[in-house]
Amino acid sequence: MTITQLQYVLAVAEHKNFTLAAEKCFVTQPTLSMQIQKIEEELSILIFDRSKKPIQLTDIGQKIVNQAKNIVNEADRIKDIVEQQKGFIGGEFRLGIIPTIMPTLLPMFLNNFIKKYPKVKLLIEELNTDEIILKLKNGHLDAAIAATPLEDEKIKEIVLYFEPFVAYIPEHHASFQKQEIEVSDLNLNEILLLQDGHCFRDGILNLCKNGSDSDQNNFQIQSGSFETLIKLADEGLGTTLLPYLHTLDLKESDKLKLRNFKEPKPAREVSLIYPKSELKMQIIDAIRSTIAGVVKGAIVFQNVQIISPLQKKS
Repeated sequence: MTITQLQYVLAVAEHKNFTLAAEKCFVTQPTLSMQIQKIEEELSILIFDRSKKPIQLTDIGQKIVNQAKNIVNEADRIKDIVEQQKGFIGGEFRLGIIPTIMPTLLPMFLNNFIKKYPKVKLLIEELNTDEIILKLKNGHLDAAIAATPLEDEKIKEIVLYFEPFVAYIPEHHASFQKQEIEVSDLNLNEILLLQDGHCFRDGILNLCKNGSDSDQNNFQIQSGSFETLIKLADEGLGTTLLPYLHTLDLKESDKLKLRNFKEPKPAREVSLIYPKSELKMQIIDAIRSTIAGVVKGAIVFQNVQIISPLQKKS
């Protein structure tokens, strides 16, 4: 039994298809099938039930896959130990970032990072939180930047900063005259929200103590863009909430419509998250320190109330 054979097993378990698994492993399908069959013969069991479509794990196969993940991770750890001992910070690193953080945070730290760590090849992917969690657990991401806490025992979190919610109140709205607002000033029926799948949307719903959408408006919007929500608010269709860093790039005329919350300001916790296997920690630490250096001057809020990014179950 070899590490490579176990990697083939994991690929089939994930993709539930021998041909697709072979493509992902860059081998021919007969080669992959033969190697998996060798393991099954060595152990005198069947890992996969090939009679089902898509292919399913047998009961014993599920246990083997769980252990195989640990073995492959530990094998990767050996390489990691050697690189850390040598002080090497380089190689390929797969980083996921949620959509409401990517456009503001990435330009702040990426250039600094690649200049300081030129041997690291960052592969950055924009993903929602559910996709990030799945890819971290399947070994397809090394780390990610997301709103936390996620309350997942298989994932570790390093808090990077706290980012307050800021209200965008158009001139015609009653709350425009207020210098600061409170959560009680918010009316969920008036708030323009991002589409489902965005944890920032779920955070707003949690902030308003309401886990479901309102159907009292005579229109419904599915948008992943803060810019769209701002334009709709300007047209008199409601108000919206923005993450603080997003407000820094607004036009000066739009900044006049921003209203901060009274302290403690509702905020989201933004963290660097990674699997408990803790592989490539030298690169994770490098990303953390780089981000800490650039956000230190941009975000200085202390008295905040963390709003959960998790969708409340009804």
